[in-house]
Amino acid sequence: MSRIKFILLTIACIALTNCKTKEKHQFPLEKRYWDENDYKEVVLELNYNYDEDEKLPTFDNPQTRPIVEKLTDQQNFNVVLDDQELGLKYKNQIAEKFFKQWQEMSDIYSATDRKDQYPYEKEFLAVWHFGLGLQLKYFKLGNDYIIENADDPNSRRVTNKVESNVKTLIRNYLIYVDLIDHEDAFSNEGKALFAEGIDNYFAQLLELYPDSDYSELKQKSELMLKKSESGNIQSSLEKLINQIDTRIEGNSIN
Repeated sequence: MSRIKFILLTIACIALTNCKTKEKHQFPLEKRYWDENDYKEVVLELNYNYDEDEKLPTFDNPQTRPIVEKLTDQQNFNVVLDDQELGLKYKNQIAEKFFKQWQEMSDIYSATDRKDQYPYEKEFLAVWHFGLGLQLKYFKLGNDYIIENADDPNSRRVTNKVESNVKTLIRNYLIYVDLIDHEDAFSNEGKALFAEGIDNYFAQLLELYPDSDYSELKQKSELMLKKSESGNIQSSLEKLINQIDTRIEGNSIN
């Protein structure tokens, strides 16, 4: 084989190898927003098509950062769920599909390493925050649909159903607080990001449902406050407890 042919063959092999590498994982990054079908494909790819020793997309890797940013971008569901031109039933259906995909997303970055640390803590928490924001929209849309389609929106049956849904939402938020049981799995940066989740989303929860029963959340927060050794998390829990107490005092006055 001549030297020129050998060089051309080598170049061809390299080109084919690079093509295969690029095509191994496909993500629709060209799209402005990912819909529920995009999430279905992307979540499937991230959950099952990565080798055990293959590094998942991370914020710290400039090449894969756009994947994580798009995956955890809440505008993907806000663009639909906040659209006033769309029907309530349709938005409920979309919200439910996103919620199911988020449940699948929760597994992507949840593994811990041999030191019981989260190697993907920033991505893990970003997925969690995506879910906390989504659930605020998902449960409200569901309750709005129940009320809108009820013969008597003020009936006890409708009121009980709505209150039951809000209780479920609060219990789902409690699962996030439960992560404090294993706060040592986070670095200091991770603990700070976790605390930001409490400050942001739990405040929105209380604002959206000011008259709901937060006694279980308060009790859990008080227990975690005693258990946590993170100043950031302790500060956020103290703020949350004060917010709940303020709500309780305001409701008792009214």
